[in-house]
Amino acid sequence: MTHITANLQSVQDSQWINWAINVIEADYCRSADTHLLPLPLPKLNGLGIDLYLKDESTHPTGSLKHRLGRSLFLYALCNAWLTEGKPVIEASSGSTAVSEAYFARLLGLPFYAVMTKNTSKEKIAQVEFYGGQCHFVDKANEVYSAAKQLADTLGGHYMDQFTYAERATDWRGNNNIAQSIFTQMARERFPVPKWIVVGAGTGGTGATIGRYVRYEHLGARLCLADPEGSVFAEYWRTRDANLSRPGSKIEGIGRPETVPSFLPNLIDQVCEVPNTESMAGMILLESLLGRLVGPSTGTNFAAMLTVANQMRLAGESGSIVSLICDSGNRYLNSYHNAAWRLAQFGDETEALNGLKKEAMLIE
Repeated sequence: MTHITANLQSVQDSQWINWAINVIEADYCRSADTHLLPLPLPKLNGLGIDLYLKDESTHPTGSLKHRLGRSLFLYALCNAWLTEGKPVIEASSGSTAVSEAYFARLLGLPFYAVMTKNTSKEKIAQVEFYGGQCHFVDKANEVYSAAKQLADTLGGHYMDQFTYAERATDWRGNNNIAQSIFTQMARERFPVPKWIVVGAGTGGTGATIGRYVRYEHLGARLCLADPEGSVFAEYWRTRDANLSRPGSKIEGIGRPETVPSFLPNLIDQVCEVPNTESMAGMILLESLLGRLVGPSTGTNFAAMLTVANQMRLAGESGSIVSLICDSGNRYLNSYHNAAWRLAQFGDETEALNGLKKEAMLIE
C-alpha cells in the first residue's frame, strides 16, 4: 500500500505564498505605466535625431528599482524562499532597498537593508518610512558578505539583487520595461530606437532590454553608460570576472567588482562617463525638464548625447531612449548641493559646456 505523508507546515506556507503573490499582483493592478518624455532639442531633431527619457521616478517608491523590487519578491515567493514572518535582507545602494522595504511592508515582513555609510539621507529615511532598518558598511564591496551574514544571524532570506536581477524579470514581455518602451515608441517617427542607453547597478535592466530586443527580432542596440570608477566597462572589454576597480561615486550605478547579474554579451557599446559629465548631465536636464533628476540619470543623459554626436558625425538618423532612474529630490543634500559637488568632483562648468555643444544648444 502506498503511504502519503502530508506536511502541515508546507500547506500553511503555500497558503501564505498564494496570499502574498495576490497582494503584490493587486498592488501592480493599482499602478499605471510610466511616461515616455521627448526631449526638446530642436537642432538635433532637425538632423533626424530624437531623444526620449522613460520617467521611472513616478513609480510608488520613486525609482526604476520599483520594477526590480516587485520582480525579486515574486521570484522569491515562487521559489518558496519566503514564508510568513521571515525577515528579508538586501544589499543595496539605496533605491532597491526603498522598493523592497515597500513590498516587505505590504506582506508584513521585517526588512533590513545593508548599504554604505555615504548613502543619501533621503534614501535612508525612505527605507525607514516603509518600516525597514538600515545596516551600514564602509565600502561598497562589503555589502554582499555583510548582508549574507545578517541573513544567517536573523534566519532570514538574503534577496541578493546582484545575482537574481537578470533572471527575476520576465524578459519575453509581461509589461516589462522593454515591452513598455517599444509600445510607447510605436507612433514616433523612429519607432524602433537605434540606441537604448542604460546604466548598470545590477545589470538587470540591461539584461531585460537586451534579451527582449533579440527575442522580438528588433534592431535596437544597447549602450552601457558606465560612470567613472566602475568595473563594468573594463569587464565588457576583457570578460575578466576577477577585475576590480575603485567603485563608482554615482549612487545607484557602477560597481567596484563584477556581479553575476551583469551580462556583458548583451551590451553593444560602452560609454564611460566622467563624474563631472554625470553632474553636468544632471544639471542640464533640469533646465530641459524643469525639475530635478538623480545623478545616475545625469550619467545616462551624458551618454545619450555622446551617442547622438556619434550618429550626427556618421550622418545617421534615428531615436535614442534612456531612463530617468529617480528624482533629484532624493539628493538635495548631496548631488544637488553645489558646494558638495565641487568638493567631491571639482568644477563641472567645462563638462556642462561640452554637453551643451553635443546637444547643439550652444555653438
